[in-house]
Amino acid sequence: MGTRFLFKWIYRSKGAAMPPIKNLVLLESATSIAKKIRTRKLTSVEVMKAFVARIEAVNPTLNCVVSDRFEDAMKEAAAADELIRAATMDEETLAKEKPFLGVPFTTKDCIAVKGMMQSSGLYKRRHVIAEEDADTIGLLRKAGAIPIGLTNISELCMWWESNNTVHGRTRNPYDSNHIVGGSSGGEGCAQAASASAFGIGSDIGGSIRMPAFFNGVFGHKPSKFVVSNKGQYPRPVTKEQDSFLGIGPLCRRADDLLPLLRIIAGTNEKLLRLDEPVDIKKIRFFYQDSDTGSLLVSPVSKEIRVLFEKIALHLDKAHKIKAERIQEKKFRKSFQMWLYNMKTPSMMFQQQLANLRGSINIPWEFLKWCVGYSEHTFIALTTALAEKIGPGYGSSVYEKFVEERDVFRREMMELLGDDGVLLYPTHPTAAPHHNEPLFKPFNFSYTGIVNVLTLPATHVPMGLDSQGLPIGIQVIANDKCDRLSIAVARELEKAFGGWTPPPIDA
Repeated sequence: MGTRFLFKWIYRSKGAAMPPIKNLVLLESATSIAKKIRTRKLTSVEVMKAFVARIEAVNPTLNCVVSDRFEDAMKEAAAADELIRAATMDEETLAKEKPFLGVPFTTKDCIAVKGMMQSSGLYKRRHVIAEEDADTIGLLRKAGAIPIGLTNISELCMWWESNNTVHGRTRNPYDSNHIVGGSSGGEGCAQAASASAFGIGSDIGGSIRMPAFFNGVFGHKPSKFVVSNKGQYPRPVTKEQDSFLGIGPLCRRADDLLPLLRIIAGTNEKLLRLDEPVDIKKIRFFYQDSDTGSLLVSPVSKEIRVLFEKIALHLDKAHKIKAERIQEKKFRKSFQMWLYNMKTPSMMFQQQLANLRGSINIPWEFLKWCVGYSEHTFIALTTALAEKIGPGYGSSVYEKFVEERDVFRREMMELLGDDGVLLYPTHPTAAPHHNEPLFKPFNFSYTGIVNVLTLPATHVPMGLDSQGLPIGIQVIANDKCDRLSIAVARELEKAFGGWTPPPIDA
């Protein structure tokens, strides 16, 4: 409580907000933009110019896009327009084979885009250039989408504020005094600010859903092993870590989630049965508005808890659905389950901070940090230290939490079945002030637990709180039941409005 008041005093003047929208194209879904390009109501070049102008307008305030390929993207947009003009493919064929032809998108600076940097927020990687596209980027290019820039992240993607010594800090588009989340924080910010048509992030502890929450947009972490993680850096060390990591979409409109997931899933798309229609009335709804009281995690704010009552009332009135409230106490140990299940038998974080060339000297780096000479952030050094001194892989504590996770996973999968979803907080509070997460490090547990349970989840924005900051909830489904959480996201968007756009001056 004292920490909250301290940061409110430090940031007692409201920060800057994103500039107004001057081109209405920026408000449309990526799916809508793609259709207008195919049907010649818009050109890809026109769309590209609109988003480039938007990035140039918002980036001085927000620092969300850290590298761009505007010149090459413009050439690719012109080629997309020429393909349409040539009429060698009719609209139906284009919609099927290149559903996002000419649509610009961004991705975080840890997912490889050929010819662009892949620093992953690590100073020693600031000159690394990707030699090939990540699998997801390649699939999106094949579908006609055009990458235009990279967005900011936390150092090596291991913190929930996007700040590093390569690109600096990204600021919240609704109030620049607040964080954007991490590690896909720059991407969440870019989507909220309409700086690209859609974005791609990655999530091993909430790195898609927390930025989606803090920035008021949609974000989806897919089921395990459906979307390829090849091209993401840092790479998962073990197959189990690989099962926790998910690459997925961030976007302003729920309608974009399913078509984007269909593309990036590639040949695994059939596993998700995304073409099967979902009847909201046939979904079983459960909800829980807190972790039931973890001592090291902030209480869920009243404004977020009220959202669950509103949703339950809507489901009852609109669909005669009686959502069932549950109180699963195993959620209290969420951060412990995540921390210990992330342990690996090799490759410590201090080695990753050295870009896998030996290890950093942690005490020496802390001394350098104190005088402003370290190449690393304070939280990265703290993470390396905590990993080094805590119980390791294979310890009795590790085995205990692996077993508890397995039991919890079985219980959750049995509860959800193939027709159930759980509504659960994405985060206990709206976006904190910059650096405030250092005093509440375990608040990521509301998303992290979903990763180690290896379940898919969709963050759904539910408007702004009394301070003008986004809030929302996550919808958790069973493995390979992504279509259910996405269908619920679309339903809640219709009922409650979804993303809150910037001011409009067009």
